[in-house]
Amino acid sequence: MLYERESELARIGTAVRQAQAGRSSALLVTGPLGIGRSSLLEEAGTSPPGNLRVLRANAAPMEQDFAFGIVHQLLGPLVADDLPTPGDHDVPASEAVLHGLRSILADACATTPVLLLVDDLQWVDLPSLRWLVYLARRADGMRAALVCTLRDGDPRAQHPLVDDFADAADILRPAPLSLDGTRALIRHQLGEPAEDSYAHACHDTCAGNPLFLQSVLRDQALNGHRPTAEQAHQARILRPTPLRDRLASCLHTQPGPVRDLAAALAAFGDHGEPDLVRRHARLDTISYQRALRALHRLGLLAPHDDTPRFMHRVVCDAVDSALTIAERERSRDAAAELLHQAGRPADHVADLLMGVTDSHRPWAIGVLRAAAEAALRRGAPDAAARYLRRALLESTAGDGERARLLIDLAKAERGIDPAACERHISQAVRLLSSATDRAAATLLIPPSVLGGATSSAVDLLRNVSEDFEPTEPCQGCPCEIALRLEARLWHAGHENPAELTGAVERLRSLGTPPPLDTGGARELAAVLNNAGVLSSALPAPDVAALAGQILEREPVTSAPARTALPLVAVALYAADAVEGINTRLSGEQHTDRPHAGVHAENALIQLACGRLTQAREQADRAAGLADADWREPTTVVRAAVAMESGDIELIERLLEDPGRRRPAGLAMTVVRRLLRAALDARRGRGADALKALLVCGRQLESAGWRNSALFPWRPRAIVLHHRLGETRPALALAEEELAWAREWAAPAALGRALRLNALLPGGGGVAALRESAEILRTSANALELSRTLLQLGRTLEGGKESRAVLREAVALTTACGAPWLTERARAALGTAAPSQEAPLTQGERKVVSLVSRGLTNQEIADELGVSTRAVEKHLTSCYRKLGVSGRRELLGARSALGSR
Repeated sequence: MLYERESELARIGTAVRQAQAGRSSALLVTGPLGIGRSSLLEEAGTSPPGNLRVLRANAAPMEQDFAFGIVHQLLGPLVADDLPTPGDHDVPASEAVLHGLRSILADACATTPVLLLVDDLQWVDLPSLRWLVYLARRADGMRAALVCTLRDGDPRAQHPLVDDFADAADILRPAPLSLDGTRALIRHQLGEPAEDSYAHACHDTCAGNPLFLQSVLRDQALNGHRPTAEQAHQARILRPTPLRDRLASCLHTQPGPVRDLAAALAAFGDHGEPDLVRRHARLDTISYQRALRALHRLGLLAPHDDTPRFMHRVVCDAVDSALTIAERERSRDAAAELLHQAGRPADHVADLLMGVTDSHRPWAIGVLRAAAEAALRRGAPDAAARYLRRALLESTAGDGERARLLIDLAKAERGIDPAACERHISQAVRLLSSATDRAAATLLIPPSVLGGATSSAVDLLRNVSEDFEPTEPCQGCPCEIALRLEARLWHAGHENPAELTGAVERLRSLGTPPPLDTGGARELAAVLNNAGVLSSALPAPDVAALAGQILEREPVTSAPARTALPLVAVALYAADAVEGINTRLSGEQHTDRPHAGVHAENALIQLACGRLTQAREQADRAAGLADADWREPTTVVRAAVAMESGDIELIERLLEDPGRRRPAGLAMTVVRRLLRAALDARRGRGADALKALLVCGRQLESAGWRNSALFPWRPRAIVLHHRLGETRPALALAEEELAWAREWAAPAALGRALRLNALLPGGGGVAALRESAEILRTSANALELSRTLLQLGRTLEGGKESRAVLREAVALTTACGAPWLTERARAALGTAAPSQEAPLTQGERKVVSLVSRGLTNQEIADELGVSTRAVEKHLTSCYRKLGVSGRRELLGARSALGSR
């Protein structure tokens, strides 16, 4: 199936009609490799119009010396006996011989018009080529049309006889496929329309060359891939082997300078410059330009590019396939040397060194380290790690230099492979002679915010701590290291109840407030405070006060601290005191490079305020940015959002997610059980859900984790006991929850405990609900307040107060993005959902317009020059006026907005 070749086929059709009318013509279809010349010739000879005889010939490289071979292919069907003997070089292509061959064709044309099709003129044997030139110049009076194809860039395409034929013929040069043509070919090959990103990927990568495109699509079809956005990247990087072999065969026929230039381009990759490439290929300027033109004519170079580059990655593979491994390495090593001598960027040189097993260049390690530093600055730790691993292979230096390389490698691996980071730090520690250096290196092992440390990491911390003795008085760097080592050791034991108790005692021994002047002191305080949160050994006001003091002294940086700030955020979330960190995060969001930790912390804050839509948005952003070190914390945050909002789809995805590298710690184990319980409860398996929750409770209790604000197994178990009619265990758990909440003294937790008690017989009823509402009005959590108001309104069973609290519940649940609660409140109130006739203000319309463009709250605030709080207020007002629960429903209502 041909696409976008209508004009060429029409031109050939015109030549055929002219031949039928007695006017001969010659056409030459020319173009680069893969443009579709042969397919066009085949299509032209299929189902010819009217009474027409088609004579075909296909030239081949191996038959170039077979004299009169093409003549026999063309005229053999007409008359075999009067033709020169094929392969007989003794028969000269004289004027008489050429005229005799023309006469044979003229006799055939006298009765029936003839269409002669010759593929690959560049490989036609010389006697036959002379006859074709003779025929093109002396075809007057014959009813014949001659159509030949010629591949640009082939050495034989420059033969004088080929030039003579081109002068006598009309030239047809098929253009590359357009984007629409690419779409049509994709649909033909894969059987369905391509999504935009896939079509653009194919068009950009293959530059409209049908051969390249068909090769890619054939591989995609064999692998069962569909033309979707998810496969666009695969289409860009695919390097079909059959195409590589065909290109290698083509390059093999090129003269030495062309092959040398192609090898130089392959060696430099994306980093070649004309002069450096020329020097690598050892060509003078004239030879370089000639070879460059040949590669351009072959269609192997990207068009309209001042710096020569292959038009597709598979071309480089084709060049490399013709070289031995040793030749390829020598070529890349020489290219790296030229780039280094020219002072090009370290990462460009390093990219070439990565393809060399052993360069032995004295500057190689320095270049690789510089390239790694550049990769880390641009946010590519995986590339940095590759450079540094390569540097380790090059290194023959002593222990100190090797230790520094291992430490640099571990820094690059912190966020992508914590296990490798720990392994390389352990290797470096054994090579370092200084106790201070060993301690500083050990602190580079990333602490897990939620999961437990590996036993090997704990052993390393203990050994280094015992060996490290800061000088007296304890000041400066040694003291800072000692504090951080202590913090890491306490944090490593946070799943051990005895360690939690010891950590709280250590915090009390530091005084009120503890020292917070240095980063190490703040990290230690955050870890010890976290022990108080997990164990509930400290009341929420004390926890919040210390967390706020840490937050005040911690500088705003573009890279959040890996232990202190996340633990502070968790403490403030559990203590229902999120105002401080909410202000802090509004500043951190303006950093150049977003961090998963910032979005995860912000999701916690939004969740603590009951804003489910915003919490989901921030949690999803955190998951999209999370590296290996932040994968578990972001999963826990997303799980909290999913359970609070009852998002079954998200719960199922989180339970199916296999992306954990480390063994699951207690936090992840419990969260997965809570997710499973939530799913079972939603699907009517209350008994199974209750069993899972009680197992969670026993696990948490055995570890000394008693904070129900973080892991609310008990509140959910109370509700399930109540649904199953098990009043006595429900009351027992409710009393435990209320006792704990009064000791913890966080408004959200206490208000929830009172509401759960009021649900049960003898639990306080209306009085408990009134107390719950009063306490929750001091909380940031509007969702918990709305739940209490809904329960209070139902319990009051009519009357002015009942209607008032239910109306307030409707407003709060709508603002929080909890439509299921809004429905219940409206049902209790006896009112239908409001019509969408409330007009939006001009400011609200602007915000809705920016939401439709996919902007975040922060981006909308930057666009309008207002605070994120103002944007949130606008969105809340829009949700309330339009009766929607979040951004997705808001976008669905946008068409209605536009019609008013």
